Amino acid sequence: MDEVDFIVVGAGSAGCVLAARLSEDEQAQVVLFEAGGSDKHPMISMPFAWMQTLGIPRFGWGIMSEPEPHLDGRVQPLPRGKVMGGCGSINGLMYIRGAAADYDAWRDQDLEGWGYDDVLPYFRKSERNWRGASALHGGEGPISVSPMVPHGELFPAFLETAGRLGHSPSPDFNVAAPEGFGLPDVMVRKGVRHSTSRAYIDPVRRRRNLKVKSRTLVRRVVFEGRRAVGVEYEQYGMCKVLRARREVILCAGAFNSPHLLMLSGIGRAEHLAAHGIETIVNLPGVGENLQDHPIGLTFWGASKPVTFENELRLDRLTWNVLKWGLTGRGTPSQSPLTVQAFMRSGAEQERPDIQFQVSHVSYEARPWFPLIRGGAGHMISAGAILLNPESRGRVSLASAVPQEVPKVLLNFLAAEGDRVRLRQSFRFMREFFKTAPVSDFIASELAPGASAESDEAIDGWLRATVMSGAHPVGTCAMGHGPMGVVDPKLRVRGTEGLRVVDCSVMPDIVRGNTAAPAIMIAEKAADMILGKLALR
Repeated sequence: MDEVDFIVVGAGSAGCVLAARLSEDEQAQVVLFEAGGSDKHPMISMPFAWMQTLGIPRFGWGIMSEPEPHLDGRVQPLPRGKVMGGCGSINGLMYIRGAAADYDAWRDQDLEGWGYDDVLPYFRKSERNWRGASALHGGEGPISVSPMVPHGELFPAFLETAGRLGHSPSPDFNVAAPEGFGLPDVMVRKGVRHSTSRAYIDPVRRRRNLKVKSRTLVRRVVFEGRRAVGVEYEQYGMCKVLRARREVILCAGAFNSPHLLMLSGIGRAEHLAAHGIETIVNLPGVGENLQDHPIGLTFWGASKPVTFENELRLDRLTWNVLKWGLTGRGTPSQSPLTVQAFMRSGAEQERPDIQFQVSHVSYEARPWFPLIRGGAGHMISAGAILLNPESRGRVSLASAVPQEVPKVLLNFLAAEGDRVRLRQSFRFMREFFKTAPVSDFIASELAPGASAESDEAIDGWLRATVMSGAHPVGTCAMGHGPMGVVDPKLRVRGTEGLRVVDCSVMPDIVRGNTAAPAIMIAEKAADMILGKLALR
């Protein structure tokens, strides 16, 4: 096979959707490239194991941030899925769309077709929601969206405390204006992770016009003039070229899509020349505008033995894993999330800018057994996720060697406004955990500790601990100005036959998790590429 119609690079949350939808046209030959291997692994399938899965080298790219100038020079791991399903095979499984105002803000940047009314039909098309079909939700889509099971004792206590502090309950975060306390939906089917690899690709793998090539690294896009005509790829130590009659589509994510564009000669001319790469199109926006959600953390000792620590006793854990393997039920089918909220960092905010999450488990939790191995103890972990950061980072080349991962600078906390709002959120967390009935479950503040009271002390803790929410976007942003990389049809500016379809095209980050938006973007892109009328 030397030539096909469509080449899709990256079998992640967007790429699997796009390849499956394009191959619905029986006349179109589609190849989907994935650098990683199979996602058929119990650690990927088991929802409660997602934090451990993040650290397994075989499932990731091993990307580390550059020393962060506003985080005391710290570097931190930036997990990105190198496996079928991409980040959808290693993430926290949450299905959250963001707010209507996020998408309307895109539309108002003269990006026609990207307002909330334009994208809602594609969210509905993709999901099979446990609530059934409605004006907001889909009932027959490929992705199973299931409810998270609440902790019987902690969840009602946390809702009551939220109410005492003036916050309302929210039974559904996927409404036009999400705000309040509740639990999120998750992409789980019958107790098993339901990534786009499983939902979109597995059912159609036998299509004659769809070929999935895993463990295959795409080295660059091949151009004739400014038209993309194929890709050069490496498999089993051999380099080959596959040509595309119609289009090459990059779905490699906010780090690897701009990286591949730069390796192919698309980017800031000076940067490419510094690495000996000939410029095909000078696009200075490639790799710029990186946005991610920073998380500020606090940790609390529990006064009652009601946390997930109980489920990690080795005999119970073994029994529950066996039960889950046979039935899909039990504690491994869920993450130990206590409560989540979309809220405002202060009264001056016109809409929620913080995603508050509490988990009844330690970040250092591990299996334990009496007299043999100790556990981490009964703890509660809380995080304030800044949803609309002002700070911007970048992705750049480390070298012209395709196998070398890109350089990533998050640039967290560069903007004073980000620091102010995380400080406000930090003080809210303290107030929340000191308010009954939640306070009845709290023995002490473990970290940073009661002594961290001043702005300077809180800022010091944030610099030492703020971490990435693993929601990078914006590095191949839609736009009409000099920093725009793709147009509203997701075509790479200055080229022909080349698009980017993943979260890197977001001009501004959505106020929520990014897996569901990635799926939506791919659903919408498939209709654009195939020339179908947009859903209304």
